[in-house]
Amino acid sequence: MDFNDSPEEAAYRAKVREWLDANATLRDPDAPRANMLDEAEGDYVQKAKDWQLTKHEAGWACLRWPKEFGGQEATAMESVIFNQEEGRYEVPPSIYGIGHGMLGPTIMAHGTDDQKKRFLPNMVKGDEVWCQLFSEPDAGSDLAGLKTSAVKDGDDWIINGQKIWTTGAQFCKWGMLVARTDPNAVKHAGLTYFIVDMEAEGVDIRPIKQMSGASGFNEVFFSDVRVPDANRLDAVGNGWRVAITTLMNERSSIGGSLGGGVGIKDLVKLAQGVEINDKPAIEDGGVRRKIADFAVRRSGLKYTGQRSLSALSQGATPGPEASIGKLVAAIMGLEMGEFGMELQGAGGILTSDEAGADPAWQHTYMAMPGLRHAGGTDEILRNIIAERVLGMPGEPRMDKEKPFKDIPSGTAR
Repeated sequence: MDFNDSPEEAAYRAKVREWLDANATLRDPDAPRANMLDEAEGDYVQKAKDWQLTKHEAGWACLRWPKEFGGQEATAMESVIFNQEEGRYEVPPSIYGIGHGMLGPTIMAHGTDDQKKRFLPNMVKGDEVWCQLFSEPDAGSDLAGLKTSAVKDGDDWIINGQKIWTTGAQFCKWGMLVARTDPNAVKHAGLTYFIVDMEAEGVDIRPIKQMSGASGFNEVFFSDVRVPDANRLDAVGNGWRVAITTLMNERSSIGGSLGGGVGIKDLVKLAQGVEINDKPAIEDGGVRRKIADFAVRRSGLKYTGQRSLSALSQGATPGPEASIGKLVAAIMGLEMGEFGMELQGAGGILTSDEAGADPAWQHTYMAMPGLRHAGGTDEILRNIIAERVLGMPGEPRMDKEKPFKDIPSGTAR
């Protein structure tokens, strides 16, 4: 592994820093972190749109996308470098990860020329925000078990059903939806992929109040929603193939984005500022061992990520690092939040700074369970690593060859 920038990458990094210095404010690493509850309110969506437009007009948006769709055809490492540098500045939280990282590439791979021309330019500029409508209450982690139906009616499709855990649906213009178009086919073959107007009649978006206080996830209900056939992505019955394209991009995006939030330095600083048995907590052997354990695991994540970056830098395709990183980072984030709250003592039960304690630990602890489900649960990721990385046999599946309508279910279809 080579962790150093090549001469070309170093020159590119300098160019990125020059532009960011002129257009954003450098983040103070010692300043208090923004309250996650406050960040989810107010005008942060508009601020994110303004920042995306600024990047687009200067040629820094969707760097790896083709130029014909508003990108720059940059290398993978150039995109990584920009993201690394942008993270050092006070910029709005992104609301485009799903659209730019997952759905845009899906349209490029499976969309018609008309669909690419209609949707991708506005996605790059940030005018239109996108969401992913996959998960359902009855399907659990089995995406192919979904029951939302799409029935052909002339030049339209009529959509009925429910989706859940849809991130950002409340401020999205468009959504990518997988629906069942043939209940007589085996469950993976009877699916079709659609682009849905989230402002259409019959779409009911209900934010879910999470224990962190945020409402990033939503339930979305569809009651006789009409979707033109022109918004169908790929062929009827090819929805599973298209969905796999989205999911491959999703795991990579999430796996590489969990490095933020509270870190080892924050934990050390907290342990230096609180006391155990009338001494700084950092002097306690148990506390030091716990921090050391987190540091070792974080170091493993860092160098696993560096292996991926090194592969990208050399033009190779990364291995399973994203799935491993997502699995380990989300679990460790939850444990670090819990330990931070424990060190705060009585102040650990508060989610504000009224007790003089940093509330980031509480917010991390309450937000991480959601991230452990996003992009695949821990169990799904372990199965992927076991079967596709370690080559272990998959679990027997008796429902794969049955028509979907004949698969036993605890609820009526």
